[in-house]
Amino acid sequence: MKFGLFYEQQVPKPWGPETERNMFVEAMDQVELADRLGYDYIWVTEHHFQEEASHSSAPDLFLAACSQRTRRIRLGHGVVLTSPYYNNPIRLAERVATLDLLSGGRVDFGTGESGTLLEMGGFNIDINEKTEHWAEGWQQAVAMMTMSPYPGHTGKYTTMPVRNVVPKPYQKPHPPLWYGCSRRESVIRAAKLGMGAMVFGFVEPEQAEKWIKEYYDIIKSDECVPVGHTVNANIHCVIGMSVHQDSAEAQRRCEDGFKFFGYGAGHYYSFGAHRPGREDIWAEFEQVKHEIPDNAGKGAIGTPAEVREHIRGYAEIGLDQLVFMTNAGKMEHRHVCDTLELFADEVMPEFKVGEADRVRKKNEELAPYIEAALKRRKPIPEVAEEDIPLIKSTGLLIKEKGGTESDGRHDPTRGGAFPKVADDLLKQKKTG
Repeated sequence: MKFGLFYEQQVPKPWGPETERNMFVEAMDQVELADRLGYDYIWVTEHHFQEEASHSSAPDLFLAACSQRTRRIRLGHGVVLTSPYYNNPIRLAERVATLDLLSGGRVDFGTGESGTLLEMGGFNIDINEKTEHWAEGWQQAVAMMTMSPYPGHTGKYTTMPVRNVVPKPYQKPHPPLWYGCSRRESVIRAAKLGMGAMVFGFVEPEQAEKWIKEYYDIIKSDECVPVGHTVNANIHCVIGMSVHQDSAEAQRRCEDGFKFFGYGAGHYYSFGAHRPGREDIWAEFEQVKHEIPDNAGKGAIGTPAEVREHIRGYAEIGLDQLVFMTNAGKMEHRHVCDTLELFADEVMPEFKVGEADRVRKKNEELAPYIEAALKRRKPIPEVAEEDIPLIKSTGLLIKEKGGTESDGRHDPTRGGAFPKVADDLLKQKKTG
């Protein structure tokens, strides 16, 4: 089983001039440590306007910074919001490809819809159409990453003419595709599309086992019809983690943080009403935290032996990756680092043994099913050669309309080491 870390980028109040910056600096320090310790992935979410609960509105920038401080850990969008209203598919394709190049091919492209009215209203997205938004955005972004040129698209939420979007990703044909899931229906959708399933439902092994079986049953069936150029047959789950040699201390260090994570999510998703720039969610949480039940499920909380025993339950049901939230609420940076180190030293080794063989055997078993699935794929048609447009430069159009160089082309007196090329230079070369 592989192990990852999940970053929501929470910043509870009160805020000072360094509060947000410190959060990012500490998170980057944790990622750098995780890379050295042998963790396999980091996953960074995208949210907007979620004061205190998530200040992760530009995950690609955070991941780019992490790419330069790490060498091997994979960098996951978990998730990037792919509605064209959040992220234009052109810019999405460009940013994912650039990050993949900067990192040497370590990007995983996790996609999602978002679920809060606060976010969707801010970007004028109809909640009843959010899945359609998601699908159109990521499918066109993948096409842009893989086609030269991209043939253009006229859709419900985005329109683009024929262009060749550059750069292209380092990983060919594109980074692995994932879908953010919080319930059974979305896990099934991921399998049908040949995407990895990122389960953010904080499920225990008993529930995860049913979802894993259904997921792989569909991957092996005729229902799997990939939209991407590959099938990413993987499923991961997110749980909380706090490890200490004293079980009670492990619980003490994380209890308020994980309760706040649940409270903050509830504020934006289920029971809250929000006045932008005027709420103090941490202060409200402090008033009611003693009435909130203990963290649901066991999670990876306790001594190394207790955590190891609990995690075996996920390994035994065939989970591909377990992703840990370690820094919710006001959990202290030094405690997070302690947890990462203790887990890596005393828990992780058992699950690394035989991992390469597990992946190899799994890939061999799935290979014929994936081959069959890719044959069912319906690719976007390539643009015909005669339909690739000739797009004239601004200066050429000005000249054709009788204008002069001063109408917008380069000033002929300008220097700076950049020579002005004669309009007919190529023609002269061909006829000379």
